[in-house]
Amino acid sequence: MERTPHSGRRTVGLTAGFAAAAAVLCAGALTAPAHADSTLGQLAAAKGLYFGSATDNPHLSDTAYKQILSSEFGQLTVGNTMKWQYTEPSQGRFDYEQADAIVALAEANGQTVRGHTLVWHNQLPDWVAAVPADRLPGVMRDHITDEVTHFRNRVVHWDVVNEAFEEDGSRRQTVFQQKIGNGYIAEAFKAARAADPNVKLYYNDYNIEGVGPKSDAVYEMVKSFKQQGVPIDGVGMQAHLILGQVPATMQRNIQRFADLGVDVAVTELDIRMDLPRTEAKDTQQAGDYSAVVKACLAVSRCVGITVWDFSDRQSWVPSVFPGQGAALPYDENYAKKPAYHAIAAALGGTGGPSPTPGTGTCSASYRVTSQWQGGFTAEVTVRNTSSGPLGGWAVTWTFPDGQRIANLWNGEATTTGSSVRVRNAGYNGALGAGASTSFGFLGSSAGAGRVPSDIACDRP
Repeated sequence: MERTPHSGRRTVGLTAGFAAAAAVLCAGALTAPAHADSTLGQLAAAKGLYFGSATDNPHLSDTAYKQILSSEFGQLTVGNTMKWQYTEPSQGRFDYEQADAIVALAEANGQTVRGHTLVWHNQLPDWVAAVPADRLPGVMRDHITDEVTHFRNRVVHWDVVNEAFEEDGSRRQTVFQQKIGNGYIAEAFKAARAADPNVKLYYNDYNIEGVGPKSDAVYEMVKSFKQQGVPIDGVGMQAHLILGQVPATMQRNIQRFADLGVDVAVTELDIRMDLPRTEAKDTQQAGDYSAVVKACLAVSRCVGITVWDFSDRQSWVPSVFPGQGAALPYDENYAKKPAYHAIAAALGGTGGPSPTPGTGTCSASYRVTSQWQGGFTAEVTVRNTSSGPLGGWAVTWTFPDGQRIANLWNGEATTTGSSVRVRNAGYNGALGAGASTSFGFLGSSAGAGRVPSDIACDRP
């Protein structure tokens, strides 16, 4: 895999607690058939950019999650364990074990890695704030040098400095700003370049996606750095967005940064909504994701998009914004949401399940195939019961005992409480007269895995 990044758009590498038996079954079930649609990573690469996901070490113990992470995306961002509190918990004692694990996973799957982040006012160990002002520049340079050197030739982008501006465009009064002054950002970039002459160096921030006071201040800083020869290669727009509020000026803003001679990446994309999810909100969210992707595609120096993890199960949003969530392209059961299909369509894919024409009718039969304490697997068979073609199907039921779908294959699930609706995948919706197909899932249950009494099949 190419490890040395270069200017402009680039081709990135492509990705080709239940019982252990259930975990193996789950991993195998997630393997896409040869005729399935391309992944988001593959679709993006065909357009000359990457599509990636952030991740965190605790999530990797979930087999289903890890399988999707390893196969769907062309790039990974280490969500937490490259931050200062993890990598230098006490002065001069560096620990990269957790970050190395994610980098090694990416390397094993042909994925590129974005380093996040070297200098940030949050997630700092307490000892940093106690460093005297005259010594802090050296401490900062030493930290950057050690970490960038450790990951040299393994990371293609570094978020060198993160979130250094307030909403009004003023400098955030961090320990670095207070003790070092305005020059600390430039010094951080110089130290990172000295440690790795090839990696792309980014400034990263939130609420700079559209034109406004904060993005104006970042723009002026980048412009000044380019004039002064400070080594900056890109700007990361985090894009933690709210449903229906994608900035109308996003494409123009990306373009003006590109016109300064730097790359732009959408680095932490999620689009949160007020809960609960509804069909209307899902539709709006799908349009919002599509708008972000299209804004990036419209500017040649927008090099890639990363979602801030891919499943609502791992999202940071509910813990930070009470009453909000459902911000990501996969739901809590790892089913693809309308947002996923909108992203795929914007990248040139099919845009999701598109049933071929047909007027047939269908039936569905549900059986539990295995069961253990706390979990079970089930298979649902869908049959075309008419003499004409069936162009697509949807199966609905209500779980009788509070069961949950942990992972589903060969279909797309939407759940609301105990109610479940599963639509065909993009490759198994068309059934000839009398033909059948099936989907299955891994489920969790505190009680018996009884068969639902109200299972039904109809056309979507």
